[in-house]
Amino acid sequence: MGGSFLKFRTTARRFICLAVLACAAANASAAFAASRIKDIADFEGIRENQLIGYGLVVGLNGTGDTLRNAPFTRQSLQAMLERLGVNTRDVDLNTNTVAAVMVTANLPPFSTQGTRIDVNVSALGNSESLQGGTLLVTPLVGADGEVYAIAQGSVAIGGFSAQADAASIVRGVPTSGRIANGALVEREVDFKLASLTSVRLALRNPDLTTARRVALSVNELIGLPTAEPLDPGTVRIDLPREYDGNIVDLLTDIEQLIIQPDLAARVVIDENSGIIVMGQDVKVSMVAVAQGNLTVTIAETPQVSQPLPFGNGETVVVPRSELSINDDPDAKLAIVPESVTLKQLVDGLNALGIGPRDMISILQAIKASGALQAEIEVL
Repeated sequence: MGGSFLKFRTTARRFICLAVLACAAANASAAFAASRIKDIADFEGIRENQLIGYGLVVGLNGTGDTLRNAPFTRQSLQAMLERLGVNTRDVDLNTNTVAAVMVTANLPPFSTQGTRIDVNVSALGNSESLQGGTLLVTPLVGADGEVYAIAQGSVAIGGFSAQADAASIVRGVPTSGRIANGALVEREVDFKLASLTSVRLALRNPDLTTARRVALSVNELIGLPTAEPLDPGTVRIDLPREYDGNIVDLLTDIEQLIIQPDLAARVVIDENSGIIVMGQDVKVSMVAVAQGNLTVTIAETPQVSQPLPFGNGETVVVPRSELSINDDPDAKLAIVPESVTLKQLVDGLNALGIGPRDMISILQAIKASGALQAEIEVL
């Protein structure tokens, strides 16, 4: 009896371990499909601002703009020299060490005066390369026309170009570069986050179900009905009293909540590259699919006909053509069962030997027949 009891205990223990592992695997699968609110939504007001400016890059090794073909570069160079006390109005400037560029940058949210940001530099004229150049002081303005940063520094490019008398090589894009920490913030964007009494969450992929799940999760965290979905892409959250004056704590707690986003059944097709991306919830009703290609091959094998030795005649080319037709007699009509999964649909189409181009046409035909329960988006 003791041996039977020990055997029963061992079997029960194994069963419990298997059950625990199964539950852990299920939880891991669910956690893998879920995401933080921080990764699927943005808070209103916490955003970047785009900056742009026009400047000059100097010190180029003969790869700058030709001033005769780039009048804006010549005018900018003359205006800059005049501000420095050099009069060049009556001088015929002929230099190829200067290039006109556009400077762009993103101003991070809540950037304070004196902080540095990265800038991108792109040639505007017919410069061949910005390698070794230095960007002169360039004001960067926002959409309101105000100057928010000043850029200056040495340009680092990711490509290069080399040219000889009979050959040339270009790798990457030598006419665009980057200056790390190349701009100094001079003006701050006025936005007082602490004074807000309510905030809005903007979903990056608008969806009614996802917006409702976000609101329910926030209400469960706070314990009060403070969150409300306004539309598929917006959730409004009123500031509770216990978070009054400390909205940063509230946003920190909210953005760490785990949500499982709901995705619409969608098939995205890029006809230029033949790329097909299908979502997890794509379903297909029962449909029959047949695929066959009619291939016509024409081969030209001309032959030369020459006259006999010492005979009268001339050498002529005799055309000879071979034509063959392959209508793929092995193609069969395949039945796709009802409500198949994404994997089954892909496996079934691949079993027919269908390439990406033909698969695009088949998916569009299935959608036209009403059997594809998904939205098709063609890029």
